[in-house]
Amino acid sequence: MYYNSIIETIGNTPLVKLNKVTDGIKGTVLAKVEYFNPGNSVKDRMAIKMIEDAEKAGILSKGGTIIEGTSGNTGMGLALAATAKGYKCIFTMADKQSKEKMDILRAVGAEVVVCPTNVTPDDPRSYYSVARKLNAEIPNSFYPNQYDNLSNTAAHYETTGPEIWEQTEGKITHYACGVGTGGTMCGTAKFLKEQNPNVKTVGIDTYGSVFKKYKETGVFDENEIYPYLTEGIGEDILPKNVDFSLIDEFVKVTDKDAALMARRLSKEEGLFVGWSCGSAVHGALEYARKNLKEGDVMVIILPDHGTRYLGKIYNDSWMKDHGFVETRQYATARDIVAARNGSASLVTVDKNATVASVIQKLTQEGISQIPVTDGENFVGSLSDSKVLSRLIENPSLKTSSVSELMDKPFTFVGLDNTIDVLSSLITRENPALLVRDENNQVQIITQADLLATIAK
Repeated sequence: MYYNSIIETIGNTPLVKLNKVTDGIKGTVLAKVEYFNPGNSVKDRMAIKMIEDAEKAGILSKGGTIIEGTSGNTGMGLALAATAKGYKCIFTMADKQSKEKMDILRAVGAEVVVCPTNVTPDDPRSYYSVARKLNAEIPNSFYPNQYDNLSNTAAHYETTGPEIWEQTEGKITHYACGVGTGGTMCGTAKFLKEQNPNVKTVGIDTYGSVFKKYKETGVFDENEIYPYLTEGIGEDILPKNVDFSLIDEFVKVTDKDAALMARRLSKEEGLFVGWSCGSAVHGALEYARKNLKEGDVMVIILPDHGTRYLGKIYNDSWMKDHGFVETRQYATARDIVAARNGSASLVTVDKNATVASVIQKLTQEGISQIPVTDGENFVGSLSDSKVLSRLIENPSLKTSSVSELMDKPFTFVGLDNTIDVLSSLITRENPALLVRDENNQVQIITQADLLATIAK
């Protein structure tokens, strides 16, 4: 027996029992190992579905160009299908994605356009906007838009869900999956709930993403949005493929916990998986410890392979640089914030305030730098040295608005970053850091905070 092309090998991935990382958990926990797909990720399933549906609809024709914004895995699936079918590919990616993902896409013949991460989705520089622009400019091109293309969900309704149902002989009681575009989560959940409405579905989210709060409150809270490192899950938009009625509960997982769990899966289970796989397992097990009973069967989607992250979570130096593993016991941003005991509130200034009012605040509060806000969003920053130098050059700037003088916003960091990492992030261009505490309140960290912590 042989296959006519690589795309015929997509699907029918194995279900593997987790044994070591599940200590103390009742029931059976199984992993759907999607790196057995030819492109080494779950995204192969929906990539071929989006292309074939576009062909049927006449949207994509011979010699066409596929243009997509991707974190890497969807691009790989599209590139494999494009190679088999004779299409060209252009992919836009955020600059936080791993170099390995970019290199792999180029290796299979795709053009990669790298875009900044820390911009809003509607910013013309975002990888969403750049993909749409290229689609508008290039004749005979197709923009799949994995976020809103319902072929994404349909692919998993037609394949992933039925496979899990058959492999568990209908005994599945809980289904857990990271949520990014929402297709894997919701297509699979829809099928499983149609077979058994009592199947519980658990969406795994990341800190810095809007999903969990939106599910629980119905509010799209922009204050939930801030930079994070984990690739492939979480969003700052609400994709049409995310059907919140199909997700019973969300669990959020930190970048650090996700990275450490991915490494545990490799060492303890022999599953060399990607970063968001660590998120999915850590979050699912957190839920399982509280909710699984004897006889329950939980299935967790492991979306991709560890080769995508050799320069990141499987690189000890990278892990140490980001405070995820330490050779010494350093204090963290969490320790700095906790030591304040809620006594210090963040001082900010509105972007429309006058420079004179900023000078007054800096003087009254005895601080050297201040974040600039627009409503509840952090849009810039100012330091006393910057204000002083500009006023010496032009004293009339006192009546100008802050927005005319402000620098870029201070960098957001995670609570688990250690002070050696925090110190490396504080520079002349970025003299302070921002962090959200356990209550989602923004706090500022300065060099003075680091010195005070070391001195204790």
